[in-house]
Amino acid sequence: MGRRVIVIGAGPAGLTAAWELVSRGDSEVTVLEKTAEIGGLSRTVVHEGNRIDIGGHRFFSKSDRVMRWWLDVLPQAGDPEREDRVFLLRQRRSRIYYLRQLFRYPITLSLETLQKLGLLRSLRIGLSYLRSALLPIRPERNLEDFFINRFGRELYRTFFKSYTEKVWGVPCRRISPEWGGQRVKGLSILRAVTQALTRPFRKRDLGQKGTETSLIEQFLYPKLGPGQMWQEVTRRVCARGGQVLQERSVVRLELREGRVAAVHARAADGTVERYAADYVLSSMPVQELVAALDGEVPANVREVAAGLVYRDFITVGVLLSDLRLKEDTPEGRRLIRDNWIYIQEEDVRVGRLQIFNNWSPYLVADRAKVWVGLEYFCNEGDELWRLPDAEMLALATSELAKLGMIETAAVLDGVVIRQPKAYPAYFGSYPRFSEVARFLDGIPNLFPIGRNGMHKYNNQDHSMLTAMVTVDAILAGSGDKTRVWSVNTEEEYHEERASS
Repeated sequence: MGRRVIVIGAGPAGLTAAWELVSRGDSEVTVLEKTAEIGGLSRTVVHEGNRIDIGGHRFFSKSDRVMRWWLDVLPQAGDPEREDRVFLLRQRRSRIYYLRQLFRYPITLSLETLQKLGLLRSLRIGLSYLRSALLPIRPERNLEDFFINRFGRELYRTFFKSYTEKVWGVPCRRISPEWGGQRVKGLSILRAVTQALTRPFRKRDLGQKGTETSLIEQFLYPKLGPGQMWQEVTRRVCARGGQVLQERSVVRLELREGRVAAVHARAADGTVERYAADYVLSSMPVQELVAALDGEVPANVREVAAGLVYRDFITVGVLLSDLRLKEDTPEGRRLIRDNWIYIQEEDVRVGRLQIFNNWSPYLVADRAKVWVGLEYFCNEGDELWRLPDAEMLALATSELAKLGMIETAAVLDGVVIRQPKAYPAYFGSYPRFSEVARFLDGIPNLFPIGRNGMHKYNNQDHSMLTAMVTVDAILAGSGDKTRVWSVNTEEEYHEERASS
């Protein structure tokens, strides 16, 4: 074989890189995955025949390259020879639960919204929005300023503040405005209204390139959840001669003369294995990567990396005989069609509710039941994280009842899943992250990729693009990482360059 490439992490970025390498070049590829699972945050967890999507993964991208890649791996429904490995086309719908009512998301100042909010609150929101439009805060010092500039102070307090602070566990004033640029980009009241008014006149296309990501109307979804995609990619990588080794925890990166010479990983039995490398692609958390580097690392780089903050995540899967959230359809009164619901109420700790039936009916073993996921945001090791599973399930049950969504007797079963380092945070030592990035860029054969690998709150498709662009550079013999870091810094994801 030719170049020896070690890929750290079997999530979307790592597995995309592995497949790109084995399918396009003369590369000996070994993927080292810390856990016994495949897919990282995009895996599918199975409990008693019911499948859980950790965090919810819409398969949608403005990048033609990513869309083609997905469809090559899992075709849309209709191919009888591959009917178990297909994408379903789903309609996107999510709403906000506030004042024990459902509001459309993204928020628009529609008549329905104004009626639910009441005259006085609606008037304050309207005046506040006009003030922000005429007199925006400049410069934007934090995430609070970012939201106020786009929605006005009153609408920010009503629909954004509580949920965002549940997610991050700190006030929005302590979060960099860069987070808003990463996650909502061009979203605003004006943009949402414009999208709604022009919807009847737009051509339907799966890419929806003229549509802000938060406003897309449809997306692809694997029949058996997102993990189905990454299981299939793993199968293909191994069929082409690559290795995907699980329960391999990276403990050391061996630096020689400014390059990574080898990666050392601890196996499940405790033995440490050495993997020689010509290139290393790392999607492991930057904090852990820098700690594992055994060569000369400047003190400031170690300090900044150690100070990076991550937000952790708990999903409580709850099987129900019934969910009270219903809507009228031509077939009668049925379960609402929402994929997820943002919980803006301050008297509960749950941040978001997924309804797995509406992602894919095949995620539910018994379609007469309702399978939901309650999402809680926490810090690894805190009181919520350490809560025993039975108590965590009891909390989820009590909060569903408190919100008026269920009768307690409707709960049939449940499971608790904890996900460490789900979200790289834009506070802590993050304002100095460029010091770490510059140092890592100086190691020519080490390429950080993906969400945690770059400490960048990317979507799945962005993480995949960082892997694709990295492989492009390696196969071209280039060590320039500028294009990798630039993925998702503009609204169109650098499509022309990424597709070249």
